Amino acid sequence: MSEGQENLRTTEVDLGGLVSVLATHLYSTPLVALRELVQNAHDSHTRRCLEDPQGAAGHRPRIRVRADAAGRTLAIEDTGAGLTEPEIHAYLATVGTGYTRLLREVTGNEELIGAFGLGFLSAFSVAEEVTVTTTSHREPALGHRYRSRGGEQYSVEPVPARPQPGTVVELTLKPEHAHLADEGALREVLARYCVLLSIPVHVGDDEQPVNGIPVPWREPIALIPSGRQYAARMEFAAAFGRRFEPLTAFPFQSHGDGGADSTDAIGLLWVQDGGTYGSSDNRDLAVYLRGMLLADDARDLLPSWAGFIGGVVESNRLTPTASREDLQRDEHYRALQQALAEAIIDGLYETARLHPSAWRRILARHGQDLLGAALCDERLFTLLADDVPVPTSQGDLTAGALRAAGQGAVHVALGSGGGFEEMLYRAMQVPIARGDRYAVLPFLRRYAQLRDCRIVELGSADGNRELFRDPERPLPAEELGWLAAALADAGEQLVPARFEPPGLPLVLVPDREAELKARIEDDQADARIPSAALRLARAFTARTDGTVKARLYLNTASPAVQDLLRAYRAGHTGSTTAAALLRSIKVIMAAAGATGSSGGDLGAALAGVGTAVAALTAPPLDALSAGFDRLFDDGPQNEHEGPQNEQGEGAR
Repeated sequence: MSEGQENLRTTEVDLGGLVSVLATHLYSTPLVALRELVQNAHDSHTRRCLEDPQGAAGHRPRIRVRADAAGRTLAIEDTGAGLTEPEIHAYLATVGTGYTRLLREVTGNEELIGAFGLGFLSAFSVAEEVTVTTTSHREPALGHRYRSRGGEQYSVEPVPARPQPGTVVELTLKPEHAHLADEGALREVLARYCVLLSIPVHVGDDEQPVNGIPVPWREPIALIPSGRQYAARMEFAAAFGRRFEPLTAFPFQSHGDGGADSTDAIGLLWVQDGGTYGSSDNRDLAVYLRGMLLADDARDLLPSWAGFIGGVVESNRLTPTASREDLQRDEHYRALQQALAEAIIDGLYETARLHPSAWRRILARHGQDLLGAALCDERLFTLLADDVPVPTSQGDLTAGALRAAGQGAVHVALGSGGGFEEMLYRAMQVPIARGDRYAVLPFLRRYAQLRDCRIVELGSADGNRELFRDPERPLPAEELGWLAAALADAGEQLVPARFEPPGLPLVLVPDREAELKARIEDDQADARIPSAALRLARAFTARTDGTVKARLYLNTASPAVQDLLRAYRAGHTGSTTAAALLRSIKVIMAAAGATGSSGGDLGAALAGVGTAVAALTAPPLDALSAGFDRLFDDGPQNEHEGPQNEQGEGAR
């Protein structure tokens, strides 16, 4: 014997502390105790069929859950195998020893759910006292009662045998868990936990089991008329879905080769109703292991772009955590992730082909999410490129409609739109895509690349050159300087141009690259933006120094601008007033559009409009002089005006 072996000692276990941790802290919700006890009842039936197939053939398996709110008790009753007294000591009262797991390993039966021998312990997380009354199918004339408070100590005593083999687990609930003794709440919870169990589960005296809804993927296809298959899927999705109605439903079944990197999962997926936008995440996937709910919110199994998908899958190969509330991220988990992504794409293709009305509703409801999804998978982009709606200044339009309206070019605004900017786009009668919306800009860039069409990004220098064309003749430097001084504010660059409509004399367009540069150079930028994204943004804005914050495009095709220039060239004194009026209009329009650069003080601009109007409507100077002459030459109009002096002036 080596020296190391001589010093070996046995690890001591603090049973009280272990029971407290396992019973009180292993599970995230007290509802798990209910799930574990119903699961044990299910396994008891399966065990009886395996151990006594001849005797089990004549009995009707059933699980019934009863609640007594007044007595604060909850009971789970089954007609399964029951327990002998040695089995109570060996399995019920021994932490970590699960007969179900041993039986599954011996028989290979995948209907047995239990795995860790910890499920019964969950009863102590919600109960002050647990009582188990049982009669084994091996000893139908004997009955036994187990009783324990806290799980550390227990007693077993003989009692009269039950009328038939089976077990009743009765919980005297702790005051803080008294709400579990509500039959209405039990029906709702058990309908979700047990929907895939083959053994009927009843609540109270109900004859209708809570898991009575047909499971479409378990029904033999040959027995369901082809016209009813889709309806059956929709009915199940509508009954199971918690938050949204289904828009369409499609089956999920893996097609792996059975290897370690494949999955045996099967189930149903559906597109949920209810609007989503960009980064919203309404993924809703429930995972069942051998028919019992294992993970109620397994959204990470679904692709991140599929925020509109709900579903149910079941598997025998996934590995649960000890609490059986989550899944281990092993090769089976990763294989299921991949299979689900493929199934969603296949299901969307099937919907577009076979259910056009549902497809139109999906596009209308989830267009924003689908724009992002299309960028994540080439097959999805192929499916969605010409159908998915894009938000524009003229409502939702497809990329193809945008291209046609733009005469071969797709126009997209980099700013937030709204206000005057949107009014400009409507006046131009060219639909402009909302580039500030989720995934719109990268989607349209991808579309333009694949469809070989131009994309005009308004708000960037290159895009603005596409929209605001050069004037037919350049303006002289003197006129350009006068216009810049009269119309532009600090940070604004005056740019002569031609654009539609001609009735619009000028438009102030913020430089979006300069705006981005200002944001990321903010003192707090490093704290808000991830370093990788910050590096990319700074690389994008390196080409601008940020001094030009907006460009004031002057429409040389506008009659108003042409009249202004003619007046200036002729030395007309009203040209300065007219220029001031245009400047005020610019400021008001920029403020209405909330473009980020108001182009001046709004209050001063409003006052300037009044000043210009007053000046432009004032009588000419010669008319004023003539009026005064008439006033003084006509003399008094009545006897009350008083006498005149020798110079013809009225007396004062």
